[in-house]
Amino acid sequence: MTTNSTLTLTVKGRTTHYNRPLIMGILNVTPDSFYDGGQHFSVTQAIQQCEKMIAEGADIIDIGGQSTRPNSDRISATEELKRITPVLESIASHFPDTLISIDTYHSEVAKSAIQMGAHIINDISAGEDDPKMTETVAQLNVPYIIMHKKGTVETMHSSSSYSNVVDEVKKHLQQKVIELNQLGINQIIIDPGFGFSKSKSENFELLNHLDEFKSIGVPVLVGISRKSMIYKTLQISPEDSLNGTTVLNTIALLKGANILRVHDVKACKETIQLVQYFNQ
Repeated sequence: MTTNSTLTLTVKGRTTHYNRPLIMGILNVTPDSFYDGGQHFSVTQAIQQCEKMIAEGADIIDIGGQSTRPNSDRISATEELKRITPVLESIASHFPDTLISIDTYHSEVAKSAIQMGAHIINDISAGEDDPKMTETVAQLNVPYIIMHKKGTVETMHSSSSYSNVVDEVKKHLQQKVIELNQLGINQIIIDPGFGFSKSKSENFELLNHLDEFKSIGVPVLVGISRKSMIYKTLQISPEDSLNGTTVLNTIALLKGANILRVHDVKACKETIQLVQYFNQ
């Protein structure tokens, strides 16, 4: 069993040390996300959902304007900005003490979002789908979440082959961290990319060996909320996958996860509290 080490984040000159895992609440301002598409598309809906998540214990609100579910439509950076701008500006104004991350692989969107009040960049492509992203992150000097996937955003849900999924994903992220450090990017969080270019069994293999990623020396984020590794295994729907999410988030915490990215903040907070008590 692996316990969680202290997580340190520096945003806008302020450094905070956390002695517990953080909760990242998902706020999709998209019409087509796999679980909550269209539910928080308007500014009013987004603010209400954000307020609810903060009240339930969210430390970070992760705003995404483009769905990454299988077969979703790709949109331009311009369209993505149109979606997120009114929501991001309103959330930054209404909740000035809450950390905001922007879920994007477009450098243009990332830069604009930080200027509008976001604090963290969450990039599923780890800088591979926009050659200007890493340069932009270095200039902005903000925490950067990098995720593992194979292929482009168009092909990342296609089946991939691994000789050893844990070793390959770990080596990929480890090399990315080294490259980013060389660019002067030092606040890095890694995400193994559950559900992206990995089979169900490979996702469970990664979760089983999540503690091995701690040797990279940076915080680990886990995003498995209501994903297909849960509902396909149990033969249920995403809507019925909260209990399964809680079970796998518990395992992730016991394996050393520092941040959990979730749709259901209240359940996640209770999970963290119980695991912390168990680890005492």
